[in-house]
Amino acid sequence: MTGRRTDNDQLYKVASERWNELQNGTRTVVMVGTATCGRSAGALDVLEAIRKDIAGRNIDFHVAETGCIGLCYAEPLVYISNPGQPAVLYGNISSRQVPELIGKHIGENSPPKKLALGSIGTGKLDGIPRLFDTPVLRLQVRKVLNNCGIIDPGDIDHYLARQGYRGLIRALGNAPGDVIDEIRDSGLRGRGGAGFPVWRKWQFCRDAEGEPKYLVCNADEGDPGAFMNRSLLEGDPHALIEGMIIAGYAIGAGLGYIYCRAEYPLALQRLRQAIGQAEQINLLGKNILDSGFDFTIKIKEGAGAFVCGEETALLASIEGKRGVPRPRPPFPAVSGLWGRPTTINNVETLGCVAKIMQNGSGWFNETGTEKSRGTKSFSLVGNVRRTGLIEVPLGITLREIIFDIGGGIPGNKKFKAVQTGGPSGGCVPADMLDLNVDYESLNKAGTIMGSGGLVVMDEDTCMVDVARYFLDFAQQESCGKCIPCRWGTKQMLEILDDITGGRGRIEDIELLERMGNGVKKGSLCGLGQTAPNPVLTTIRYFRNEYESHIIDHSCKSKVCRDLIHFMIVEEDCTGCRLCAKGCPVDTIEGEPREAHTIIQSGCTRCGVCIEACPEKFSAVRCISGKPEKVESN
Repeated sequence: MTGRRTDNDQLYKVASERWNELQNGTRTVVMVGTATCGRSAGALDVLEAIRKDIAGRNIDFHVAETGCIGLCYAEPLVYISNPGQPAVLYGNISSRQVPELIGKHIGENSPPKKLALGSIGTGKLDGIPRLFDTPVLRLQVRKVLNNCGIIDPGDIDHYLARQGYRGLIRALGNAPGDVIDEIRDSGLRGRGGAGFPVWRKWQFCRDAEGEPKYLVCNADEGDPGAFMNRSLLEGDPHALIEGMIIAGYAIGAGLGYIYCRAEYPLALQRLRQAIGQAEQINLLGKNILDSGFDFTIKIKEGAGAFVCGEETALLASIEGKRGVPRPRPPFPAVSGLWGRPTTINNVETLGCVAKIMQNGSGWFNETGTEKSRGTKSFSLVGNVRRTGLIEVPLGITLREIIFDIGGGIPGNKKFKAVQTGGPSGGCVPADMLDLNVDYESLNKAGTIMGSGGLVVMDEDTCMVDVARYFLDFAQQESCGKCIPCRWGTKQMLEILDDITGGRGRIEDIELLERMGNGVKKGSLCGLGQTAPNPVLTTIRYFRNEYESHIIDHSCKSKVCRDLIHFMIVEEDCTGCRLCAKGCPVDTIEGEPREAHTIIQSGCTRCGVCIEACPEKFSAVRCISGKPEKVESN
């Protein structure tokens, strides 16, 4: 983008010409996915290698960065398009492979099939499937993520050429009430976790007395393993900005805040760049597009406190206060930022708003269920073959997500459970794989949608340890303001530590249930109200594992260190002494070429011995149960 353009027709004419030249022109186009996931896999090294390699060739080319298309398992990703041919997306590219990749695809016009994930665009390439026909993308419906991994997030013309800011123009041509009605007709519910109808929240704020009104975007994504919001910010920042301007217009706000954690430096960088670009062409700021509507956006960096994802704690943090929740009512829509009416929506919600206003409410609600309309993005992580960012229609089943899109469980292991909703969510067992993913179905199963984290677990996962892990996270992140959360989560964690340490009592299971329900009912904010979910659902669906830990002093998954031990099978041991040499506490006895023995009283169960033992012998075994418990049998 060069210069300042305020005429709408000229704005889109220039953007479309630049985009068409990129897609259908005479230049070779190379784009590298440089979102955080790509960078962690070495994408910047690949990008530098590509620029150096192409610079030495006599071709007209364009090299750019793009966001995450969602195939995190295949990073780094490289997209190459020769003039007149479909583009090809390549995966798992290293800088060493760049000369071969560029040489074959560009130099010889022969795309290397072994590196290709799929083709994008019209036409077919022999031996390379269309990307969106592949299993990982076939069931996905990309509405809010439709630009991620396709456009250069640093070039506003790319966004404009794909209908960007058309929704804003449409909104400004209607009354604010009409915009709220459009969002109501779409059926959009908040994508931050609670699923509250967006239009209703907007209407409350618009009708509230008091000026000025504020809009806040909650980009404080703190769930372990969650990266939905970050990926949208890095891959399509203008979608958020457009959605915020539309929301501000609808509720009557002139100022919006983006509350984003400082651990997202790339997202913050691209947001600031996008805000500057939008201001430059009068899509943001004073008298937007000569409509008489003023709207500005400020960024507030959060320090990473999980509790600041709760809306009242977030507002306190923006005001410069300690980020702790306050009782409600009054709700933020009536008394929020600095005591003024405030609407708080998360990143994905506002991204959906932009797309709905661009395409209409019917386009959005044609997918989903009667009560859960549209699509939802999820981060799919854990014990699954194809990890990444996905967007699926609400109502899809867990089985379709994990096995069709995710490719199932690696290592031919069995699926055991999936946790939905992050540390505030619950664990769903294997016999509920056909559960529909929508707000009502997940709530009935004892879990939540949350912001969209899905953690897949295989047969080697100890569900008691999983409950302990997530409760430990919630307990550490508790602000401590209310007693049920501060002390309740601490006492529950102590009980779980006793159970995983072999000190549990059978009555502890019922005690955990009573305490968990008490914490849910008595806590001040959503952190405490949902913190017991991992414990309560694992007891509900995996009670036998709790009983095994307590009664048998045994962790069948061989995860809880105090409930396992290592032993050496005499007939398989050759006396090579590799285990003894590796043992950090010198608890393995035996002469060379004679069978060895582990002294159980000194063993720390670190597992070094089992790693040191040659695979062809496998003389060291991990046994479920305490040594004294096994010996007594």
